[in-house]
Amino acid sequence: MIGAIVDTLGRGIETVTDGVSEMLFEPVIRLGVTGLARSGKTVFITSLVANLMDRGRMAGLEAAAGGRIEAAFLQPQPDDTVPRFEFESHLAAMTGAEPFWPDSTRSISELRLSLRVRPKGLLSGLSGPRTVHLDIVDYPGEWLLDLALLEMSFAEWSEQALARAGARDEGSAFVEQVSAVDTSAKLDEVGAKALAEGWTAYLNAARGAGYSDCTPGRFLLPGDLEGSPALTFAPLPPGTSPRGSLAREFARRFEAYKSQVVKPFFRAHFSRIDRQVVLVDALGAIHNGPRAVEDLRQALSGILGSFRPGRNTFLSSILGKRVDKILFAATKADHLHHEQHGKLQGIMEALVTDARRKADFSGADTGAMAIAALRATVEETRRVDGADLGVVRGTLLNDGRQAALHPGDLPADPQVLLAPARDGADGWLDGDFGVMRFAPAPLSLRNGEGPPHIRLDRAAEFLIGDKLR
Repeated sequence: MIGAIVDTLGRGIETVTDGVSEMLFEPVIRLGVTGLARSGKTVFITSLVANLMDRGRMAGLEAAAGGRIEAAFLQPQPDDTVPRFEFESHLAAMTGAEPFWPDSTRSISELRLSLRVRPKGLLSGLSGPRTVHLDIVDYPGEWLLDLALLEMSFAEWSEQALARAGARDEGSAFVEQVSAVDTSAKLDEVGAKALAEGWTAYLNAARGAGYSDCTPGRFLLPGDLEGSPALTFAPLPPGTSPRGSLAREFARRFEAYKSQVVKPFFRAHFSRIDRQVVLVDALGAIHNGPRAVEDLRQALSGILGSFRPGRNTFLSSILGKRVDKILFAATKADHLHHEQHGKLQGIMEALVTDARRKADFSGADTGAMAIAALRATVEETRRVDGADLGVVRGTLLNDGRQAALHPGDLPADPQVLLAPARDGADGWLDGDFGVMRFAPAPLSLRNGEGPPHIRLDRAAEFLIGDKLR
């Protein structure tokens, strides 16, 4: 309890100091960017920064369309112990002569983009341009899901985790493995390591099958914690846990994971975020079936519960900042003809309905949209069976061939997907939704233009537009 009070007061002092500095000198927006596997976080950040520096494609960002952003330039980020986001190498990968997708996020990183902005209206004649710093914090969505563990005991987490594993084909091997273990027996490190490896193998298989809720997140992205006791545990069935037993030690390591891995991340980074974008591969989940869609819906609800959403007020100086704008963005809209973008946005809105109600009640401003941070396809209309069919054409990632895709017609009513997902259906009754993976297309950018995108400018307006007025 004393430690929690000290942590809260420390965050309060940091917040007050930062707030005074921002009011008297140069405002800072801390934008958190996260998402689950294959949602395109690295591409989103790279394209956002490139398009803020060369704003020819940013008509939906009011400050850019009105010419009030006079310059944008990169500066060293303020956190000296956080790796820099490798913007230049990622942009070179996406826009080179033979473009390829950059590596996905595996740890936290940060980048500072400073914007010189001319004030709007009467103030423009009374003061010169001001500098607004945009600090972009990139972190894996798997880590964000871990914040929910802070509210759980080892027994509670084990019960939920084993229930999910038991309902998935990918979890059958681990469920069989753990059922043969005497959890009350004396701890054996070789056996403990085997259980942790079995749980990690299940998490990787579940993520590969399109499931979103795969905790603990550091088991998938261990970094320098690989092999440590903090990552050598697994969920166990209920039973006795005498001193020195496997069950007692796994419960201790679970608590150590929360206190030494999850909480430091929250204190150092997450609790300081002002705006947040959550990127979602909704099309991939739909392709993987109803269970993947329902798992995604529950994961998004859990993610929002970690944000402590609401408007920043005077009490924020005591309690820590609250995220006051959250955007849920369905990525890869370029995999669909534009005629279906509205349907994808509707599905995204339905997926986060419960979560958004909680955030809106707390005063946070939330939004949902369909975007593509880097457009990899072109649209075509083809005549099929006497009717015009909207398709997208691009270069296939696996073999480099050109291919046209019509993934299936998304329903106008999202409940056509969400109802069977909630009911645990094994497959879609009325349709099959295909997915192709496209490589980035070679680009020929004119001076002043960033990479082509879909609604990235509107996403930027929602997230930071009010801070640039």
